[in-house]
Amino acid sequence: MHAMLSPTAAGVKPGVGMPFLPLAFAAACAYLRDQSHIVATLRGWRRKGPAQRALAAGPFESTSLTDIARLTQLIEPEAQALGFELVRVKMMASEAGDGGMALQIMAEDPATGQLVIDQCAALSRRVSAVIDEAEEAGEELIEGAYHLEVSSPGIDRPLTRPKDYANWAGHEAKISLAKDAEGQRNFRGTLVGIEGDKVSIEDRSAGRVTLPLDKIHSAKLVLTDALIAATRPLDTTGADEILETEEE
Repeated sequence: MHAMLSPTAAGVKPGVGMPFLPLAFAAACAYLRDQSHIVATLRGWRRKGPAQRALAAGPFESTSLTDIARLTQLIEPEAQALGFELVRVKMMASEAGDGGMALQIMAEDPATGQLVIDQCAALSRRVSAVIDEAEEAGEELIEGAYHLEVSSPGIDRPLTRPKDYANWAGHEAKISLAKDAEGQRNFRGTLVGIEGDKVSIEDRSAGRVTLPLDKIHSAKLVLTDALIAATRPLDTTGADEILETEEE
């Protein structure tokens, strides 16, 4: 089930292309809800160059060139300036459903482990400005048009930093190794923790295994009742107008 804020609740005036939020791009806000799991997401659309920003009217251009390392270098100080920690910067298929690509920026407030809509908006403003500045200086960070999606990690968060494996030890997780890893590549079970550069997990079939951190391609928590109980509830202020649509 996806729960989408109405245009008014999202700060977008009905019938008008630009939102009330002083962003350099058109934005819409969403709460993606899974059981008691709520994730704040701010989504906007960007073309190359600030003068060419517009609302999406159709499929996006394909994005084949993305400098994630440079983007992270630009974005992380903006997140830190707001007191947030950067969780992930990733180019991925957009959840907007238009076949386009998205630059996903995932961050958290250390006090809550999440972000609410106002915090997403504050970070998106800063990120938009710093990307504009880099583009105007001649850098090509992303080729083509794309969504800019700023979100919180959610309860079943990805594990992207060494400390995540320590902080969430005792909870169920899924870990996938890189393609060049030998033997079993997918694991699911109770996360034991991390020691040095080795991650341990009590896999359902293989028992306790130790995995090299640099061989982990992706890892995330599994949504369980225990995880929900261990996660601080989000402030859902501003989500009083929710339009629900069935997920395909």
